Amino acid sequence: MSTIAEDHLAPLSAGDDASPGELASAAELEKARVRRKANYIARYIGIHMLGLGMPFFTGVSGWSLALAAVTYCIGMFGVTAGYHRFFSHRTYQTGPKFAIALAWMAQLTAQKGVIWWARNHRHHHRYSDAEQDLHSPIQKGFTYAHVGWLFDDGDHPKSKTVSDLERMPGIAWLDRHWLVPPVTVGFCYWLAGGWEALFVGFFMAMVFLHHGTFTINSLTHVWGGRTYDTSDTSRNNFILALITFGEGWHNNHHHYMRSTRQGFEWWQLDITYLVLKGLEKLGLVWDLREPPEKVKQQKRLRPARRWPSLR
Repeated sequence: MSTIAEDHLAPLSAGDDASPGELASAAELEKARVRRKANYIARYIGIHMLGLGMPFFTGVSGWSLALAAVTYCIGMFGVTAGYHRFFSHRTYQTGPKFAIALAWMAQLTAQKGVIWWARNHRHHHRYSDAEQDLHSPIQKGFTYAHVGWLFDDGDHPKSKTVSDLERMPGIAWLDRHWLVPPVTVGFCYWLAGGWEALFVGFFMAMVFLHHGTFTINSLTHVWGGRTYDTSDTSRNNFILALITFGEGWHNNHHHYMRSTRQGFEWWQLDITYLVLKGLEKLGLVWDLREPPEKVKQQKRLRPARRWPSLR
């Protein structure tokens, strides 16, 4: 079985009364779990070595840095508009073709398949900052919340909370073959611009995309201000909102997850939402949700600010 396919296997725990055949099956599945964990760690470390080490050998030019910046912008939009606001929360509507485009942009960041991502994220909201939360810095510390949870797949949920996505054939195929977008895009970069385009324009962007995304898990529950009295420790952070195109307004999001717009106030910059509004005018997306005024006034810890604040 390929290591890519193994990424979607669930670990099996055998009881004391398991038959020899069941024990053998459990042992094989455990070996597969260890093997795919090792392969995923190797891939993750490889991305960092290729993105931060190889540019010293290929050189770094203005054009390759510009390519990396473009890749970062496309990938971050895929993460925020695709993985998060569409596939995880379904906060707006789109057609099947643009849904595939969103999934492609999201998965070119190599953060696994959209169904895997959405299942884990829905689980996070159900148990935010509780013991069952996959990546709570309150429960397990910064390093585990930032990246360690990715490799501890025994904790990953296997619940049927993503049946809406599993019914979408194209999305289900991309989820199973989650490495197709990054491998394809990386190959095209190499074909068009050589090794510098691959290592700087693609892999360097991947490193920053990963850590940019992961700051939401590790930092927005410990760094920033709280506008709303949520059941967790989510916070708003202007700096992280800039890095992640609007995801840094995390306390807002946990207060009202149905909203496409996460920067509730006019001064809370939400780049993803602004791009989606542009796509709405083109007819590619529709039914974008904003927080009702009544919801914005509920459970406030402090009065609404009329002027910009860093949190």
